[in-house]
Amino acid sequence: MISLFSRKRASSLALALALASGTAVTVSAVVPAEANAQRNRDRDREKAAEESDGGGYTDAFRAAYAPLDEALKAEGANAAALRPQIDALIPLLTTNDEKIAGGGLVFNAGLAASDRGLQLQGMEIMLSSGKVPIDQIARYNFIAYQLANEQRDYAKARRYLQGAIDNNFSTETVSAPDLQIAMAESYFASNELQQGFAYLERAISGRKAQGLEVEEQWYRRGVTVAYENEAVPTVYEFTSMWISEFPTAANWRDAVNLTRNLNTFQPGEILDLFRLGRKVGALQDASDYDYYVEAADARRLPKEVKDVIEEGYANQIISRDNLFITEALEIASGRIAADRADLPALERDAMAGDAALRTVMAAGSAFLSYGDYAKAATFYQRALGMPGVDTAEAQTRLGIAQVGMGDYEAARATFNQVTGSRTPIAKLWVAYVNEREAASTPAPAPAAAAPATIG
Repeated sequence: MISLFSRKRASSLALALALASGTAVTVSAVVPAEANAQRNRDRDREKAAEESDGGGYTDAFRAAYAPLDEALKAEGANAAALRPQIDALIPLLTTNDEKIAGGGLVFNAGLAASDRGLQLQGMEIMLSSGKVPIDQIARYNFIAYQLANEQRDYAKARRYLQGAIDNNFSTETVSAPDLQIAMAESYFASNELQQGFAYLERAISGRKAQGLEVEEQWYRRGVTVAYENEAVPTVYEFTSMWISEFPTAANWRDAVNLTRNLNTFQPGEILDLFRLGRKVGALQDASDYDYYVEAADARRLPKEVKDVIEEGYANQIISRDNLFITEALEIASGRIAADRADLPALERDAMAGDAALRTVMAAGSAFLSYGDYAKAATFYQRALGMPGVDTAEAQTRLGIAQVGMGDYEAARATFNQVTGSRTPIAKLWVAYVNEREAASTPAPAPAAAAPATIG
């Protein structure tokens, strides 16, 4: 039979657009309307500072502030040219009244000069004063976050973003979930990947605990960043969460392919991954069938190979001109009758007290391929107690048999024991178990109406 495992992975293994479209979520820049509103509020405070009897303002502050404020308000003022006076004012802002008034002046000078750094400095000064009106604290923090983020000062940006979150900032276009995913994005942007994953996972868990919707984009983002950075096992953890919540055929295909792309699996491992792919409708390219058929081997599992090929034909995915598939189908078709006739003897030999591990595993594989899941499970459980067993392989296939039996609780427990190179495959099977279990759980019956009362 033609060998496929030495071939270079086909282009069909590339992730579908569904995953590639998971992009960073960013909030919009400071909009002119907000900047103008901020300017007006700060000028009101500047006016109050000018009219103050001096309680919160030192003479040094007044001497520097008043002429600079006048110069900035003059027609045709050049804020950039006044930068030396602005820089000289900043060290004089010692009281909270001076910080709120002087910070406002610095912020507005930054607006006039289109200097984002100066705007941030002014906003930070105002926030440090403790004099920002309570109803504006969230907004000021959000603006400071945007300005710091634009300068790629991510640690500072996160501090102010957290201030916006803590004070419940939102607008018509920016929601609380937007701020949470923006926080994760800030960690990703600064290459603090694990912190970003941890924050995103906590945010997902927090929303679910509150019974709130979690957008698919949150899961996609975690999967995409983890995949692009080959962050293992994080990529599998996010993939499992994502696929459990959004188990579409396209998503399952991405999940199967990214798991395959990040690993160099042996034929037996590929077989168990593609068995899952077959169940979730993820086999959509002729090359997928090529790999499945070779991994199964028409000489060892003829019934499974024949079924898979016929499915590929029926779905019009495999061409009948594919010589490799044609050869495999011919071999499988010619082997099935004799293979099925051998099953009783194989079962008897595998149940013998002196049965070799190889015989027991072969019996499990044979009955699994014929869909006799109870017998397959019996042999895999027996194999797990034998010396020299490939524990991860036996556990994986025991779990598959338990899925076939509909024993989802046992299957999940079995898959969760799998370690080593099969771990990512087992995690996907757990996600599938969760999906099937949820689908098989009947919806709660509506509450019975209260009995009528007389009286």
